[in-house]
Amino acid sequence: MEENRQTVVIGGTEDRSGGTYQDQHPEYHAQAYQYNKQESIPPSAKRQAGFLKKICFMCILGLIFGVCSAVAFYAVYDVRNAFMHEQETQNSESTAAEAESDKPNMLQASNVTTTVVTDVTEVVEQVMPSIVSITNNYTYSMYYYDSQAQESGSGIIIGEDEQELLIATNYHVIENAEELTVTFFNNSEADAVVKGRDSSMDLAVIAVNIADLDDATLNAISVAKLGDSDSLKVGEPVIAIGNALGYGQSVTTGVISAMNREIDMNGMGGTFLQTDAAINPGNSGGALLNISGEVIGINSNKIGGSTVEGMGYAIPISAAEPIIEDLVQRETRVPLSEDEQGYLGISGATITPQERAYYGYPNGVYVANVYQNSAAAEAGIKQGDFITSVNGEEVFSMEELQQLLSTYEGGTTVEIGVSRVSANRYRELSVDVTLQYKSEISFH
Repeated sequence: MEENRQTVVIGGTEDRSGGTYQDQHPEYHAQAYQYNKQESIPPSAKRQAGFLKKICFMCILGLIFGVCSAVAFYAVYDVRNAFMHEQETQNSESTAAEAESDKPNMLQASNVTTTVVTDVTEVVEQVMPSIVSITNNYTYSMYYYDSQAQESGSGIIIGEDEQELLIATNYHVIENAEELTVTFFNNSEADAVVKGRDSSMDLAVIAVNIADLDDATLNAISVAKLGDSDSLKVGEPVIAIGNALGYGQSVTTGVISAMNREIDMNGMGGTFLQTDAAINPGNSGGALLNISGEVIGINSNKIGGSTVEGMGYAIPISAAEPIIEDLVQRETRVPLSEDEQGYLGISGATITPQERAYYGYPNGVYVANVYQNSAAAEAGIKQGDFITSVNGEEVFSMEELQQLLSTYEGGTTVEIGVSRVSANRYRELSVDVTLQYKSEISFH
């Protein structure tokens, strides 16, 4: 047996029990293999492996941070939305409450607007019987020839007594009138005469003899109710009624566009009501009404005319009323026949507003010639004088002077206002003149 035993040396270790230690313990080889494998990895590979580990670790941290940030953002967003929703809900409830509390006033304003824009029938039915149409027939001279003309306007019945029906209108509606005809609400007609006039305010009062009116007309017409133009407000609804274009009474609506509008046009000046209610030729002298049917202005197409669309003007009734009351108090004078009329014995000329402004002339009729031995000559009236009034009533044209004198009988003494130049300025004086009959004057 001993002769066949072999001694095997592996790795310098002798195994006397039939093999070495490594042979008898296989796990040793695995440990040795792992050890030798590790010893075989280069240092650069180790560094790369460590770097990759760090990158992976940082990526994981970044991912975690991003997730946390997103969660925080959406949490804040949800809180904000919840807060905003609550605020909007509160605001909506507040607005709804305010709207509910204001609802009666809004409805009331809406009703007023609807009444003005779409239904003024009640006001018109109430006021229309107090509005009249006026036709003015007159003669005008052009290039030494006389021609007949006719113009239309409107008027407002402002008073009535046992003798007269009194009608207010614009002065330019009855200017130079030789014959005035009034048409009433029921289409009946009657002649009228001028009772008083104030050309500076474009106002006049004409009168109709009650005896000339039948019962049907007296029952159909009414007296207008005057209001207070000083209490008006811009934007307040108004109604205009008048004889537009001479076709008969018509109605337009609008609002007060401006108060106390200063106008200096067509020889007129003053403060007026401005409205966008249409005021056309023929509307002059008609009524501007408030929503209660009260007259708060007297329409005048002469102011502004058709220069601009949507801008009509009216004389405020609060300014017109005192003047109208003065004109009403004057004696109604009826023109006499040519043989009965009194004459001054002059030839005169009408001075236009433009000429007065340019040359500095006073208001009145320019005396172009005084006939010898006439009433004017005997009273001391001279060529170059301006006749400004007759018995205190102002005159601005030759036609006005003739019409006024035609109501006085020959032999009547009247007070004539005269403006005469002295020391380069015009001075006022008055002279008493005893009018002559036409047959007594020598027109040479």
